[in-house]
Amino acid sequence: MSERADILPAVQVILDRVVPETGWRAVLVVRLQGMREAQLRFGYDFGSEIMLAARGRLVEAIRHVDTVFVAGDDSFVVVLPSVRNRTHALLAATRIVGAFDTPLLRGERPWHGRPVVGVAVHPEHGTSAELLYRRAELAHDEALRIGEPFALYQPDATPVEILYGELREDIEANRLHVAFQPLRDLRSGEMVRVESLSRWTTTAQVHVAPADFIQFAERSDLIVPLTRWSLNASLRHAAALHRGGCPLDVAINLSPRVFAEQGFAEQMIGAMEIWGVPPTAVIVEITETALLTDLDMSVRVLRNLRDRGVRVAIDDFGTGYASFAYLRHFPATELKIDRTFVDAMITDSRTELLVQAMVDVAHRMGMEAVAEGVENEATLLRLVEMDCDLVQGYHIGQPMPAEDFVSERLAAASCV
Repeated sequence: MSERADILPAVQVILDRVVPETGWRAVLVVRLQGMREAQLRFGYDFGSEIMLAARGRLVEAIRHVDTVFVAGDDSFVVVLPSVRNRTHALLAATRIVGAFDTPLLRGERPWHGRPVVGVAVHPEHGTSAELLYRRAELAHDEALRIGEPFALYQPDATPVEILYGELREDIEANRLHVAFQPLRDLRSGEMVRVESLSRWTTTAQVHVAPADFIQFAERSDLIVPLTRWSLNASLRHAAALHRGGCPLDVAINLSPRVFAEQGFAEQMIGAMEIWGVPPTAVIVEITETALLTDLDMSVRVLRNLRDRGVRVAIDDFGTGYASFAYLRHFPATELKIDRTFVDAMITDSRTELLVQAMVDVAHRMGMEAVAEGVENEATLLRLVEMDCDLVQGYHIGQPMPAEDFVSERLAAASCV
């Protein structure tokens, strides 16, 4: 933040200049996706060279009257002192994105950076450098959220203000939290597993919905550190249960994007060894639609984990586009039937038949069937009749802070 704060006075000077032709100016935040990971992998000297080359691309893409500031390890601020309108500012963003169509080459190593640009205009979105910078950041983060290369600040467009820098800092500082939601075995009636769920409350005490910040992280380079944080935080709490003589299996959601990290399976097994949680007590959950990104890589990594004893669940089963075709290749040990089917099956006979078919398919392929979103006793009893294996939902138990869950579990008479 210090680098950004240092450039704000210089940005303000440009904004305060009198430009006779127009009263419009623009501030653009440009961030190179994956830059931070490249620095960590190849070294900071490599990162510095790439940033220098990227700055050159930016200078070539804009006018001679425009100014480029380096604002961090992966970020730039571009100031346009004279624009005719908002469209003019967005055309500049388009040129910037297009300037990175070809890889940046430093030495013999090419690097293909993907810029995402946020745009704020003066005076419509503010007159101070600090306010315009923050609103350009919000526009950048909105572009990430919707999966676009650039976006203009819209005061009412984003349901919740998620700042890239704030989420990244909170992940690094371990300020997020884990919640555990229980799963019940329908044959024994016992709680046998928990699903680990990430929760985020900002420093301003704003509770950000998981659907918002996880999707945001998926569209940026934050999903890898978020997944690693979730893995270690989940194992830490699971380890407390094991040490207390009250072990439960723990299901952890993974993004397939982490599979591209070299040696991820070995690192995950290493984390289990460090925390003292056996691989046989861990289930990794992958959404069915996420498999479409790179099935071959996902299969390789997950088979490696399966060989070590980790179980694999296909989450939200039934909502994807190639369920059965992918199922024959995928090393899954269980299917999690999506809540949209489970919730509707009591009132819709065709949906009930689909749920029964999913349970039967799971069993025929040697897998367990897990029903999500069980909200009432009638649904629970019907799933028992269907011979479903495990269930979760608010009728079984709501997510609660993992610390509280562990404390209550260890205090229970069955664990003394």
